[in-house]
Amino acid sequence: MITLVRVDNRLIHGQVVEAWLPFLKVSRVVVADDEAASSPLIRAAMALAVQSAIEVQILPLSQVDFAALSKDGVRTLVLLRDVASVPFAHAHGLAMDELNLGNVHFGTGRRQVSPSVFLAEAELTTLQQLADQGIRVAARAVPAEKPVDLPDLRERWAKAG
Repeated sequence: MITLVRVDNRLIHGQVVEAWLPFLKVSRVVVADDEAASSPLIRAAMALAVQSAIEVQILPLSQVDFAALSKDGVRTLVLLRDVASVPFAHAHGLAMDELNLGNVHFGTGRRQVSPSVFLAEAELTTLQQLADQGIRVAARAVPAEKPVDLPDLRERWAKAG
């Protein structure tokens, strides 16, 4: 069962290990990312960062069986590197009630919408399409923060222009 889907450029890092994993009480972390999956060094570093009681899977996006993860009863955190990966995962069985935007780094055409999230207009459109399907979209770096929902993110994006 998928407990949370998080977009985070850094994938597994301190915020995830120290804040989200204890908060969510997951038994498994799935990193769905081609770059991370193709690097033995990155895979090893990420696996070492997580306590041994939690299973870590680092797979190319196209090789993750999202439908099985959604149904198997194992509390799971799914990490995606970018907003562009979300529609693919969702179309391939990733069931979610909420999408957490944790860290989306600055880039060309992106505007800051929270302390750790920068979005381009195309990403906002993608997120709105998910919201139109009933998925809550919110920026929240750590569980202790108040989530910033998509309407507020859109407003902040417009003001940042």
